[in-house]
Amino acid sequence: MKLRVSAHKEAAIPMGEFDNAEYIGINEAPSPRANNARKVSVLPLIFLIFYEVSGGPFGVEDTVKAAGPLLSLLGFLVFPLIWSVPEALITAEMGTMFPENGGYVVWVSSALGPYWGFQQGWMKWLSGVIDNALYPVLFLDYVKSAIPALGGGLPRVLAVLVLTMVLTYMNYRGLTIVGWMAVSLGILSIIPFVVMGLISIPKLRPSRWLVVDVQNVDWNLYLNTLFWNLNYWDSISTLAGEVQNPKKTLPKALFYAVILVVLSYFFPLLIGTGAIPLQRDLWTDGYFSDIAKILGGIWLRVWIQGAAAVSNMGMFVAEMSSDSFQLLGMADRGMLPEFFAKRSRYGTPLFGILFSASGVILLSWMSFQEIVAAENFLYCFGMILEFIAFVLLKIKFPHASRPFKIPGGTVGAILLCIPPTILICVVLALSSIKVLVVSLFAIAIGLVMQPCLKLIEKKRWLKFSVSSDLPDNITTDGPLLH
Repeated sequence: MKLRVSAHKEAAIPMGEFDNAEYIGINEAPSPRANNARKVSVLPLIFLIFYEVSGGPFGVEDTVKAAGPLLSLLGFLVFPLIWSVPEALITAEMGTMFPENGGYVVWVSSALGPYWGFQQGWMKWLSGVIDNALYPVLFLDYVKSAIPALGGGLPRVLAVLVLTMVLTYMNYRGLTIVGWMAVSLGILSIIPFVVMGLISIPKLRPSRWLVVDVQNVDWNLYLNTLFWNLNYWDSISTLAGEVQNPKKTLPKALFYAVILVVLSYFFPLLIGTGAIPLQRDLWTDGYFSDIAKILGGIWLRVWIQGAAAVSNMGMFVAEMSSDSFQLLGMADRGMLPEFFAKRSRYGTPLFGILFSASGVILLSWMSFQEIVAAENFLYCFGMILEFIAFVLLKIKFPHASRPFKIPGGTVGAILLCIPPTILICVVLALSSIKVLVVSLFAIAIGLVMQPCLKLIEKKRWLKFSVSSDLPDNITTDGPLLH
């Protein structure tokens, strides 16, 4: 893991502004296993990030149930500043510094060593798989009003299995297909809310947006729902090696994706809370389809349900892409057995996809709230390691090549990490005992798994290897040159 270090500081590139220069100091030689012609361009990457993080307003309804209209609307304006923007900025800097598959696993390994890099990979992969288990659940929650048989029992189980297999096959067929599929699905899922907004204009009552009852707020549900809907900006880093010229493409895509995500949440909530009388208990998963029926009739309800369906499909394929390429990146660095690095004839990580799909099926029995809480807990621990790695790399390698650089140096890095770290502590403190026990048990598995894999490697029960196609990076012992 090596990186050339320049004798001078790199000039920072503001987010959203880019030049045509190539990488300086980071070897970005194309891998023979990944055809450059099939790499992801800016527009598909924007929508892949959109689906990694959001996918539209489906799943935000619980914020209104938990805290009422005013706090819900404020949450989706303030929370991005505290959490989403810092995470997106860190992803832009670190993702262009390490333009390879594996993303945050490589960052943490470079700063803290391979043991903690593996823990990062385990916690983030597991939280990603848990996150992906949500999307069949949300999909069925939206369509069960039209098809009541999917509300439970054997039909629901079969529907989850079929949906998972079909979308897993889409991932198998290639990341380029997934990227343009995300663009198409994103447009299809946004259009009905534009129509609903136009229909709602005569019925909007601004006074409804100001309703708040601080004495009757479920802070645990409120913060967990906000956190779940506005995180995972770093997930796109795990497939940075599949992106065309990530120096330009990744920061630009993150910049536009932040705007798209915030708007896709705020305006539907503005419509739903302002156009109909408030009944907080009704604001649960799938309630936007009921709002559509009230405002426009059955046809709009069916359209919103269809949008929810395609949105969940988009989120599923985007998340699985990230999870599977993360496993491939870990195998490339010798953290996992070599077979995880095996690509299909379409260039996709075959075993990574199969393992991620299996995890989704095993976890799909959990409820929406249980999945969100457990996922957030694991994700918080992973983000703490990520923030530590980000600051340490600023301290240890201040002059390392950073094609996109957050201004402020080490002090700026620390200040950027303080608000989201405080938020992480709050989310963890509000977790239930059940979520705490399950999550700590999952973390403990990772702590033991890495030494076990090292033993397997030592005994040669499975083959491990480090790919010769990796770009130069930083080691924990310092910068090295070829």
